Amino acid sequence: MLRAVKHLMYGFAVVMAGLFLGCQSGSDSTSEAGFKVALATPGSIRDAGWNQSAYEGLLRIEKELGAEIAHQETRTPQDFEAAFRDFAARGFDLVFGHGFEYQDAAAKVGRKFPDTVFITTSGNTIRPNVSPIVFELEQATYVLGFVAGSISRRAKIGAIGGIKIPSVESTFLAFREGAKRAPRRVNYRSSYIGNWTDVAAAREATLAQIAEGVDVLIHNANEAAHGFFQAAKESDGVLVFGTNRNQNDLAPQSVLASAILDIPRALLLVAREVESEQFWSRSIRFGLRDDVVKVDWNEALAAELPAGVRDAADALAKEIRQGTVQVPRGNF
Repeated sequence: MLRAVKHLMYGFAVVMAGLFLGCQSGSDSTSEAGFKVALATPGSIRDAGWNQSAYEGLLRIEKELGAEIAHQETRTPQDFEAAFRDFAARGFDLVFGHGFEYQDAAAKVGRKFPDTVFITTSGNTIRPNVSPIVFELEQATYVLGFVAGSISRRAKIGAIGGIKIPSVESTFLAFREGAKRAPRRVNYRSSYIGNWTDVAAAREATLAQIAEGVDVLIHNANEAAHGFFQAAKESDGVLVFGTNRNQNDLAPQSVLASAILDIPRALLLVAREVESEQFWSRSIRFGLRDDVVKVDWNEALAAELPAGVRDAADALAKEIRQGTVQVPRGNF
């Protein structure tokens, strides 16, 4: 009898709760649910580069748009898809997959969750609710390639990469081609360590190139780049470039400049589009002209630049910004 009464009281409470919620249905359901934005990264958000910049963008979206946010670190294609499904099933309005490698998962999961917008920060996959942000970092690495070719004493420049994916290869292609604008011919080589996290492997790959006479290097290796900077600090007469964010302070006696992306600004601009329902599917491009891509010089090493090289580099960047110089990119 007591159990029956309890069930009756429970049922009454559920009905009353439903009536109460029904009375609230006249309020703005969007503001009740809120704007929800998620981020999946292929590595640590403490890498001082690519992934950390994306996480800073997520925090900026939280601060400026009042969004509910979430983040997952994902390492494999299975992780990519699982994270996307989880976020979409939980009602997230916008999901960023931070890298070229998220395209397949975005397209697959996007078909099942048409009300969620999926953005990959690289690539060319476009669907009704899937778009890539194309950061034209090549514009900055092209300028730095010109600088590298102009200042290398041994006429040997190099690049250290994490995983050999088209977006990374493209930044190195621009670096190599930019060096061809230098007054003399230089030799170029690249090395990939096969992952984004092995600091020791990045250090060894960098030291191996230095041992072969390379004296100006660039990287695109995310968290593993800490090994790249360690090698630079251990080697006399070697100058290097940072990428993705300002990394001049990671080896201040060696980093001449950084090719940077203002990823937080780019992610916020896209989030504003989605929140205001102004988003449409396309390739979303950001470069020097948008102030999302930049070259940040390390002023402490200004004396390392021969007379006229920095002025020439700044002039080249201006021409790229104006569209009078076209920077080569990979086919992706």
